[in-house]
Amino acid sequence: MRRYALRRILLGVLTVFLVSLIVFVASRLTGDVVYLLLPQDATEAEVASMRTKLGLDKPLPLQYLYFLKDAARGDFGKSYRYTNRQALEVVLERLPATMLLAFSAFAISLTCGLLLGVLSATRRDSLIDTISKLFALIGQSMPSFWVGIMAILIFAVKLGWLPTSGQGGFKHLILPATTTAWFSIASILRLTRSSMLDVLDSEYIKMARIKGNPKYVIIWKHALRNALIPIVALAGIQLAHLLGGVVIAETVFNWPGLGSLILEGVSSRDYALVQAGVLVISVTFVTVNLLVDLVYGLIDPRIRYQ
Repeated sequence: MRRYALRRILLGVLTVFLVSLIVFVASRLTGDVVYLLLPQDATEAEVASMRTKLGLDKPLPLQYLYFLKDAARGDFGKSYRYTNRQALEVVLERLPATMLLAFSAFAISLTCGLLLGVLSATRRDSLIDTISKLFALIGQSMPSFWVGIMAILIFAVKLGWLPTSGQGGFKHLILPATTTAWFSIASILRLTRSSMLDVLDSEYIKMARIKGNPKYVIIWKHALRNALIPIVALAGIQLAHLLGGVVIAETVFNWPGLGSLILEGVSSRDYALVQAGVLVISVTFVTVNLLVDLVYGLIDPRIRYQ
């Protein structure tokens, strides 16, 4: 288990390093930020002075080394868009909103996906099974932005039950969290159903039935526990995806999170803001995946032994 954990940690560090390289190069391919910071009538001397001040006059490999050195200390530079505030400070201000939305969507998707998947598998070919399969099909075929727009039209504009956008009380969280969880519910539902069907047909489940164990014990203790192995892996991927991929919901519902912040940074070519935001998401993504891998190893002893 120790060797397995060490390999996963090293792989995570390598992943963050590669992401930092990609975002560093990609942010500089979008154009020269110097011309955005200076007026249109700036002289060549002023352009050269600003480029020297920002360190953009040095070769790219040297710029990247300086970037890594500063990033290791948490210094990503100052944001041009937010009045020269530290980019990491702005990112960390937006991070709690993204975490709240992502974890709320994850809780909804995990709870609904597991319950519907188990009910669908234990009542095969019944009405609830048909409805669950139809829901999974629709959930994986509808784009999130369209679902969000339709949810606003129905529940906010027509019925007036929920607010249309922004961050506030519990009601403001319902629509963006549900919209974000829509696709994940369908994925977890389908995998739970197929995994439970495989386990329910196994010999030890038949033996448990012969011994006279209650149905709920067979389903929730024996069957679900063994069916959770692939579901845990998918749930971890879904959580990591939600932490880094809620930009659509944040944009549709005007949620002040990290995804919309990075989008603002890209549109304004704010190198520091984009680099800080992407690396914070990358570290979060890698950390979640690492924890999932470790939990996966605890659930399945074969991984520990290998």
